Amino acid sequence: MSCYLYLMSCYLCLMSCYLYIKNKQMNNSVFFDHIRVDSYSSTPKYLQLAHAILGAIKEGKFQKNNILPSLNELTTHLEISRETADRGYKYLRYLGILKAVPGKGHFISKTEVYAPRRICLLVNKISDGKNLFYHELMEALGNNVSIDFYIYNNDFLLFKRLLQQRHDYAYYVILPHFMDNEEEAEALIDTLPKEKLILLDKRLKRVRKNHTNIYEDFEGDIYTALEQALPSLEKYHTLKLIFHKKSYLPFDIKRGFHRFCQQYAFERTVLDKIDSIQLNKGEVYVCVNDDDMVNLLDKISASHLTLGKDLGMISYNETPLKKYIAGGITTISTDYKQMAFLTAQSIKENKQQDIALNFCLQLRASL
Repeated sequence: MSCYLYLMSCYLCLMSCYLYIKNKQMNNSVFFDHIRVDSYSSTPKYLQLAHAILGAIKEGKFQKNNILPSLNELTTHLEISRETADRGYKYLRYLGILKAVPGKGHFISKTEVYAPRRICLLVNKISDGKNLFYHELMEALGNNVSIDFYIYNNDFLLFKRLLQQRHDYAYYVILPHFMDNEEEAEALIDTLPKEKLILLDKRLKRVRKNHTNIYEDFEGDIYTALEQALPSLEKYHTLKLIFHKKSYLPFDIKRGFHRFCQQYAFERTVLDKIDSIQLNKGEVYVCVNDDDMVNLLDKISASHLTLGKDLGMISYNETPLKKYIAGGITTISTDYKQMAFLTAQSIKENKQQDIALNFCLQLRASL
């Protein structure tokens, strides 16, 4: 009898282990059907993992007490590092969604979750200002929003692929600058639900109204910034704007530049490139591109002219380093903190806005 009981006990133990393993394998199969980590996205992968799990729980795909894949399995199937997988699980444990049992792994401890609203953020290129905007936006929105952050490098085809593969976002936040196919890009953007659309940095004529615009007045901003710098500009006679023919920036910048020079009687030139330019005393160079600024600094360094005395320089878009380069570079820049605040306000308050951003002049030794 005792032998029989012992054998039954062993059988039940083996069955329990078998069912546990089978249940775990089944959960893994279901898990990887619903959880993805997008390598195109600039959103931290641990947050992508955590938010994807929250979304699947909210949709009823995962149940309470389901055992989740191990860190090694996440690493293999999602092609992420073990540290990233661990950080994603730790974040969910912090929220109280997961619990860990030594020797067994992680399991779902509750299914009454609030899945954050998903935001699609599409930025043309990364820069110090846009990086500041992203982090300020994340902080302003808090844990109630999940941001899928994509950079399309001014490339319409990449922008189209990224946008068409993603659906059901609460908002689409787009900085729409393209090197080509601008009409097609605007037509694609126009298909998005207007109540979910937030356009940043500039207005698009081909996109119908009733969406949020948080934009720069490119023509007015450069005119006003140069006007504010007028006392420092008066020792120069010529202003030269370096503006490439193949540029994603609006031609409104050129119009504002010409209007200022006409108003205040400065000689003026728009240059497509600076490779063969001859530097002359009494000139001020306005660089909208940081590569041109660096190349121009090299030319000035090799000349007999002194920056800020013999000739001047103004650079677009403030960065921390420009305070220190060559004793300080004068900048004109949009207010990216304000852009983040207004974007967060539109999302949190479900508020449509049409508002121009502030533009700032930082006078330094280069002028």
